[in-house]
Amino acid sequence: MAQEAGALVPRGKSLSEKHCSRCHVVDSSKPFTGISSTPSFSLMVNALEDWEDRFQSFHARLPHPSIVRFEGDEPDPNVEDLRPPVELKFEDVDAIVAFARSLLK
Repeated sequence: MAQEAGALVPRGKSLSEKHCSRCHVVDSSKPFTGISSTPSFSLMVNALEDWEDRFQSFHARLPHPSIVRFEGDEPDPNVEDLRPPVELKFEDVDAIVAFARSLLK
């Protein structure tokens, strides 16, 4: 069941801060999260024309397949786990995209 956008944004922010801030600056008021080699959420959303496609398919884009797993999926034996995995539900992607959309200027 799809949630209303208003409920998705705070959930997406929470998920992003919990999981994505390992590598990305998710909240510009917390600039010291993430790592310097990855773009911030705000930069991606405001600078890339295809940001929404990138966010909706992030789990399939390198290096994410080695980090992200969906609930109930077994680890892919052909992909080396680089860190403790991030386990998400499919509907979590909608929440993360809704939060990212809220960053548009």
